[in-house]
Amino acid sequence: MKPFWSLLALSIGLNAWAAAPIIPAEPASYDDFPYSRVVIDGMESLDAKRLRRSLNTVFNVTYAHKSGRDLKLHIIRPVLREALGEKAATTTFPIIVYVQGSAWFKQDLGLSMAQLSRFAERGYVVAMVEYRPSPVAPFPAQVEDTKSAIHFIAEHAEEYYGDANNIIVWGDSSGGHTAAMVGATLDTRDFDDVSKSAIKLKAVIDYYGPTALDQMNEEPSTYDHIQANSPEGMLLGGVNVLNNRDKAKLASPMHYISANEDMPPFLILHGDKDRLVPFGQSVKLFARLQQDGHQARLIRLHGADHGRAPFWQDEVLNIVDQFIQEALATGPRGAQG
Repeated sequence: MKPFWSLLALSIGLNAWAAAPIIPAEPASYDDFPYSRVVIDGMESLDAKRLRRSLNTVFNVTYAHKSGRDLKLHIIRPVLREALGEKAATTTFPIIVYVQGSAWFKQDLGLSMAQLSRFAERGYVVAMVEYRPSPVAPFPAQVEDTKSAIHFIAEHAEEYYGDANNIIVWGDSSGGHTAAMVGATLDTRDFDDVSKSAIKLKAVIDYYGPTALDQMNEEPSTYDHIQANSPEGMLLGGVNVLNNRDKAKLASPMHYISANEDMPPFLILHGDKDRLVPFGQSVKLFARLQQDGHQARLIRLHGADHGRAPFWQDEVLNIVDQFIQEALATGPRGAQG
């Protein structure tokens, strides 16, 4: 407990502050604003560090209304560091459009938010996309919705300090499939609103996504990928996948890749012990991209299962960050029209 005289001195000091002249508020930059000279015995001091960036999260931004429902974005926005010269009029960040894995069913947009926030600290705007689940709207609704979200965030980039000329699409599992579908159909304008300008992307990041839906059962898996009520069957409209290979191919990124397309670079990461989406799915996509002369990189995470901690380690995020930064140094890739 503080001595009586110490408490009295503090009380007198507080009373003195209360009686001090009123200082009117006025605008001031960080550099011009004075340091406080108020001190008190026992106070500790530590220099402010700005090694980590603060973030704001904007929830439930409606980007479209389809099938009788509003479709939302959760947006992680970097906070500008005025003390380091960042200003709203001149500071922008690359935009990552992230598609959350959900087996194409209803998504939980918060599932990867903590991990994506860590990545956003590096200087990215991250927009997490809600799309219509397959029981509400089967393929190609998920790709259409993601492209609608990309158009929206590009049109509203300034509100979130985003750079509409530097957009990356990233997804995991079924979201990786959707990200790859977006990247593979930029030139063809499939599943896009052709009344809008063509989407241009800097890069596609596919975390362990399905790529050839009618070949999912050719490797060991703990999941059914064939029956009408399987995730793949539901995506195709509630049908048996092997009995509807034509539909399965139309819903597979592999179907749209060709040598005469201008496509963004692909970064593919997959665990070689994935019990849900076979590792060979990523090998097929990588081989096809290489065959047709497209820039691609495949990283096998040895011993990794389907997602989770191994994919969010600093070593892996450093690879993702470096890949994006190298892609940002080139022109946007996509439709030429």
